[in-house]
Amino acid sequence: MVAFADGTPCWLDVALPDLEAGKRFYGELFGWTFGDDGDDSGAGVAGGGAGYGQYTEAFSDGKRVGGLTAKRDGRMPTVWSIYFAVSDANATSRKIREAGGLLVREPIPLGRFGVVALGADPAGAVFGLLEAGEDTGFEKTGLPGSFCWTEVYTRDAAAVDPFYESVFGFRGTDVTDEDTAAPGPTAYRVWSPAGTIPRRNTAVAGRSVITDAFPAELPGHFLSYFAVTDCDATATTVTRLGGRVTGPPYDIETGRMAVFVDNQGASFAVLAERPTGAG
Repeated sequence: MVAFADGTPCWLDVALPDLEAGKRFYGELFGWTFGDDGDDSGAGVAGGGAGYGQYTEAFSDGKRVGGLTAKRDGRMPTVWSIYFAVSDANATSRKIREAGGLLVREPIPLGRFGVVALGADPAGAVFGLLEAGEDTGFEKTGLPGSFCWTEVYTRDAAAVDPFYESVFGFRGTDVTDEDTAAPGPTAYRVWSPAGTIPRRNTAVAGRSVITDAFPAELPGHFLSYFAVTDCDATATTVTRLGGRVTGPPYDIETGRMAVFVDNQGASFAVLAERPTGAG
């Protein structure tokens, strides 16, 4: 099993109204297969906690890449949630409060998955903590069909930057618009784990500012990315499967990306990385 360093994204899952529909959508989109559905007695990471329904793990090439859960309560958001590895969920939960955030769910043990908690930053973006147990999280990342990146969108970078840098020990590097080639004047920062030199190639997560180009009601949130081989083909498949393209494919320094909403309302992004050495 891979042991993830503190502050490294180590798992993600999506809470959906219809678990079977979610399995069909992501199964065809990413070629995922799925394990047996379990109840919320410890069968999942955060989605398998109290208040949620059945949970299933997703696999790519036989390796664990994420989870899907059926919501018991329709008032809960339909959303992909990202989890950061921590060595002590209770200690990190205290840091969340001390740094001005909120604890959405106190640390709870979930069998072989370890201990899980949910927090929110000072601007309201929700994220998870995972103190690993027997299973440490992802078994495949950065390859087609698996997680490759996450970033928090916020309207208050002045509060959010020091929060994550305090809670996880992140060291930030600002990235100019010319570097990202993203449309619009968006300030962007990438975070490297504690103990590393802060730069682009050590970064594990990013922060983007919600500008006036976004709807005024859009709250702070995390957006997670999956690696694909062809961004444009993935956009076509998302539409065919009943999802929506909310950020059409466009080029960035590292490749080509797009943002989608699945057929039940959960947002996610994909990235087709440019081959090394490609212009």
